[in-house]
Amino acid sequence: MSPSARAARWSLGVLAFVNLFNYLDRFVVSSLVESLKKSELALTDGQLGSLASAFVLVYMLTSPLFGAAGDRGRRPVLLAAGVAFWSVATAAGALARSFGALFSARAAVGVGEAAYGTIAPAMLLDLFPPERRGRVFAIFFSAAPVGAAAGYIVGGLADARFGWRAAFGIAGLPGLLLATLCLALPDPERGGMEGASSRPSPSGRRAAQHGPLPRGAGQEGKYRRLLANRPYLLTVAGYAAYTFALGALAFWMPAFLERVRGVPRSDATVQFGVIAVATGLLGTFAGGWIADRWRSRRRQADLWLSGWATLAAAPATLVAVTAERPAVYLPAIVVGQLLLFASTGPVNAAALKVVAPAERSTASGLLILAIHLFGDVPSPPLVGAISDASSLGTAFLILPAAIAVGGAIWLYAAWRAERAPLTPTLSRPERG
Repeated sequence: MSPSARAARWSLGVLAFVNLFNYLDRFVVSSLVESLKKSELALTDGQLGSLASAFVLVYMLTSPLFGAAGDRGRRPVLLAAGVAFWSVATAAGALARSFGALFSARAAVGVGEAAYGTIAPAMLLDLFPPERRGRVFAIFFSAAPVGAAAGYIVGGLADARFGWRAAFGIAGLPGLLLATLCLALPDPERGGMEGASSRPSPSGRRAAQHGPLPRGAGQEGKYRRLLANRPYLLTVAGYAAYTFALGALAFWMPAFLERVRGVPRSDATVQFGVIAVATGLLGTFAGGWIADRWRSRRRQADLWLSGWATLAAAPATLVAVTAERPAVYLPAIVVGQLLLFASTGPVNAAALKVVAPAERSTASGLLILAIHLFGDVPSPPLVGAISDASSLGTAFLILPAAIAVGGAIWLYAAWRAERAPLTPTLSRPERG
C-alpha cells in the first residue's frame, strides 16, 4: 500500500534532516585543514587533500553494495545502520594520533554514508508522484549545502574554542540519535508511485517503459541494463565533471580564502559557510521549482536547467578564483554557488527517472561510484599536489573548466533526449 500524504511528508522531513548531518560530518574536516596542517600531525597539502579522497573512495566503492541491498532489503533498517556507523566514524577522528589513523577514520565515514546516499533518494521516488519530485528532491538536497555550511561553521567554531579534536566529536556523536528516527520510517512499495499522477509525465512514461524486470534477472543484469542506458550514462558523465569541480571547491575554499586572500581563519570558515547556506537554499529550491514549472512544456526540463545553470557558473567561478578584491570575488562566489546549486535536485531526478523503479537503488549506487571515481576522488589531492608544486591559486584554475564540461554534457543529453520520440505508455511496473 502506498504511504499516506502525511507519512510521505514526515519521511521527507526526516530524510532531509538526516541528510543535513550527512553533509555536516562529511565537510567538517574542510574547516580544520589549516589547524591540521599546523598540528602535531604536520600534514602536507597532498595529505590533507587525500583525507577527502579517503572518504569518497570508500563511499563510492561501497555504494553499489548498498544499492543492491536497498533494492531487496528493509530500507529503514539499512538507513539507521548507515547513520550510526558514519557518526561513530566521524567522532573517531578525535582520537587520531597519526595521519594513517585519521585517514582510516575518514575512510570509515564513507561506509555509513554509502548506505544513506544510495537508499534515501530511491525511497523518495516511491513516496511521491512524478510531478512533485523536482520540489521533493530540492528539499532533500537543500540539506547538502546547509549541512556542508554547518560543517564549516560548527567545525570552525569548535576548532577555535576547543581544538580540532573536539570538533570531530561535536560533529559526529549527535548522529546516533538520528539513527533511531530512521527506524520509524515506512518502507514504501517499490514503484508504487509510477502512474500515480492523473496527468502522466514523460518521466513516468519512461519509467513505465522498462516494465517488469525479467524473471531471474540478478544484479549483473541490472548493471548491464544501466550501462546500456544512454540517457542515464550521459547524465552521470556530466555529474562526474560537476563533482570534480564542486568537490575540490568545497574542500579547499576555506583554505583558499585564508591563504590566498588573507581572510582570518575563523572568518574564512564562517564566511564561506554563511555563503554556502544562503546560496545553497536559494539555488536548490529555485532549481527544483523552475524544473517543475518547465516540465509541462519541456520534456527534459531537469537536464536543460542543469546544463544552462552549470555552464553559466563556469565564468562566475573563474572570476571568483582570480579576482583579488573582495568587492569582486565575493559577489562572484555568490553567483557561482547559486548557479551550481540550482542543478542539485533536477539532475538527481533526471538520472533516476530513466531507470526501472526496482533498479533505482542500484542505479543510485552506480551513479555515486562513477561521479566520485572520476570526480572528487581525484580532484582534492590533485589540487593539493598542484598547490605543493606551485600555489593554491594556480591549482584552482582547473576548476572552472571542469564546470563548463559538466554543463555542456548535460545540454547535449537534453538536446539528444528531446529529439528522441516519445514512447507510448506501457503497463504499470510490477509491484514489490
